[in-house]
Amino acid sequence: MIPQIHTRTFGSGPRPALAIHCSLGHSGVWRGLAQSLDDGLTLHAYDLPNHGKSGDWDGHGIMHDTATAMALKVMDEIGADPIDIIGHSFGATVALRLAIEHSARVRSVAMFEPVYFSPIIADDPDFGPSYKCDTADFDAAIDAGDNETAARAFNRAWAEGPAWDDIPAQSRAYMVDRIRFVRNSAPFLIDDSAGLLKPGRFEQAKMPALLMGGATSRWAAPVNGAIARRLPRVTSHTFDGVGHMGPITHPDAVAQVWHSFLNGI
Repeated sequence: MIPQIHTRTFGSGPRPALAIHCSLGHSGVWRGLAQSLDDGLTLHAYDLPNHGKSGDWDGHGIMHDTATAMALKVMDEIGADPIDIIGHSFGATVALRLAIEHSARVRSVAMFEPVYFSPIIADDPDFGPSYKCDTADFDAAIDAGDNETAARAFNRAWAEGPAWDDIPAQSRAYMVDRIRFVRNSAPFLIDDSAGLLKPGRFEQAKMPALLMGGATSRWAAPVNGAIARRLPRVTSHTFDGVGHMGPITHPDAVAQVWHSFLNGI
């Protein structure tokens, strides 16, 4: 069942675009990027399940399927196919899935560090064990039901902002309350539950694709590289001095690259 979906809109231009945020974020994180774009776009953003003001995933089936179904419902409400899509981290994996499974509805897809690990796990037998070792403290905390320690470990692994104790209490509580979303993402991100790695699936995404990453992000290069090797029409861009949270920490730079990409289509 699709939960209640909360959306917000930035801009009022004639060209519609869909924006999908990262885990533990919300649709409002796109405000900075939207403010850096010209007046040609209307950016439609929605809150993922268990995030912002959207309803919760009911725990049935695969959570990524629900997040994708929510995106499709928002696209139905926008009512202008095909449209441009941009996603960050988990949101970028939804964007990639839409580009593959619903290619006729996607004009272009831009992704900032999609955390779809399945391709690099398939390509590099050393990556899976290395990633599991790097995230062992997070997994142990989740297994023990210690959501706060898990959120602290997740923040340490992915964020480049303030230390955990320096984050406002309200923001810490928001992340702690939603941290199990990360574990529930694994069937798609790690195990390829949607079967996107099956022969011929990636080839369906024939639209222009933009893969972005931060030079200081620990997993961006191998993961983006594995995805790029499979996409038919991909452009890649790496931002110097930027980490995994680039669309939030450096919205102007990301907006400029995305804007140039859209203008070139």
